[in-house]
Amino acid sequence: MKKILLFILPLSVLAFSCRTVKKVQTIQTAITKKDTTPIVTVKESPKVDSAAIVKNILGKVMQQRIDFTTFSATIKTDYESATDSKNFKIYLYMKKDEVIYLRLVGSFLGITKEGFTVRITKDSVTVVNKIDKVVQYRSIAYLQDVTQIPFDFKTLQDMFIGNPVFIDSNIVSYRAGDAQLSVLMVGKLFKHLVTLDNTDYKVLHSKLDDVDQLRNRTCDISFSKYENKAGFNFSTYREISVAEKAKLNIWLDFKQYSFNEPLTYMFNIPKSYKKQ
Repeated sequence: MKKILLFILPLSVLAFSCRTVKKVQTIQTAITKKDTTPIVTVKESPKVDSAAIVKNILGKVMQQRIDFTTFSATIKTDYESATDSKNFKIYLYMKKDEVIYLRLVGSFLGITKEGFTVRITKDSVTVVNKIDKVVQYRSIAYLQDVTQIPFDFKTLQDMFIGNPVFIDSNIVSYRAGDAQLSVLMVGKLFKHLVTLDNTDYKVLHSKLDDVDQLRNRTCDISFSKYENKAGFNFSTYREISVAEKAKLNIWLDFKQYSFNEPLTYMFNIPKSYKKQ
């Protein structure tokens, strides 16, 4: 189960965890010395109406949210850890606010075949392991237990579709350039430095670090190759690097995807499979 979550959950770290801010503060470093990217300094903007700026930034980001009824995609996926590297395809099917289906197809024991299928609903996670012929039933709270991040179904849904998650208003500093806008948010779990396109507020890069330095989790996500289908800006290529005690790199390449079309997907659990 945890191996499956390694493929699924690192996408979720695009987090805007937050509280309310009364003024823009000077942030000397947006990340710690142990982080994986260079130190970024975000200077204070003098005599600005920070409440209005925060409201404007969040409003523009929210305008980029993708609204949908159904979504399906074929995702070429590569991952690399300190001890292993693999490539496989993820077939993703989602019906808004109801269900998320995943099929993982790759080379298992030298044979290309479907290895795992996953069904996620508002209150449950079911994983069918077709290699070992077992099925695992968990509550949605299991995702929170594994990741120590407050996931719910809607958060996962937004994560897969590419919408920003955990949006709130605790922007403590920002820097506006000609092409990009850098925004620093500090929540209960993470310091979050997010880079937006200064023209249409697409998310370009996200950098998260634990507020609790003893944990030393850090994550980088880059979003690129945006396309516009049915009026939606959609990132078709994402690079993810997650590190704590070990490092994991993931590359997601959306080869095919569609919005608001009928879904054709079957989720079957063979009666002979053992329950875990």
